[in-house]
Amino acid sequence: MELILGFAIAVIIAITGVGAGSLIAPLLILFLHVPVAEAVGTALIYSAAVKFIVVPVQIWKRQVEWKTLGLILATGIPGVAIGSYIFQRVAHNEANNFWLYMALGLMIVISSAWHIYRHFRPGGEIARRTDSPAWLAAVMLPIGAEVGFSSSGAGALGSLALLGLTPLDARRVVGTDLAFGLCLSIIGGSLHLHSAGLNSALLINLIVGGVLGGIVGAGLASRIPVRAMRLALSLWLLAMGVQLCWHALA
Repeated sequence: MELILGFAIAVIIAITGVGAGSLIAPLLILFLHVPVAEAVGTALIYSAAVKFIVVPVQIWKRQVEWKTLGLILATGIPGVAIGSYIFQRVAHNEANNFWLYMALGLMIVISSAWHIYRHFRPGGEIARRTDSPAWLAAVMLPIGAEVGFSSSGAGALGSLALLGLTPLDARRVVGTDLAFGLCLSIIGGSLHLHSAGLNSALLINLIVGGVLGGIVGAGLASRIPVRAMRLALSLWLLAMGVQLCWHALA
């Protein structure tokens, strides 16, 4: 089951660009009944493994803006450490399960809603593009904290910040954001797994399936109507986010 799940999610990521953290954590919680603390750490490590396949291609194509990457990592890394610390403090107290499920559900709802919004604004670019490095660095601190807390959001929120606060074209936005997400996933995943422990068998199966899925998805990307699939997937993610919120309330 874990192999199939890792394979399917990697194929979806390769085709649609939807982040691994937004997909894997709710699936592990809702369908495999993995504890929340373990699911978030596993999602971050899995996300790093998948991006290890994609990011070298972006570097080879010269689509990573290194100066911008260094700037956003300067605040994103402290942010992911802060978010991971807060999550670990909350996760080890069962009385806080309401807040864990609610926070994770809300982050997934926000991320999927952004993808739905982009579907109906196919240009994908914000009309006014600025070059505001100070604002960009400031915004990446809470985005990093959100990734450390819920494993999701680096793709949607990071891309949004890069689109609005830098003059980078769309290809360099994608490449830079993927490299940013890779670094945050490695650091955040290491912090989570150090605290919550590691289900080695689960993670290995997910990664093996993910590597195969990433290769297959890259080959299918040019043959499948990506916009329609991304919309359907975003709607499904929205439903899962709402379900997590409902689970918290129930």
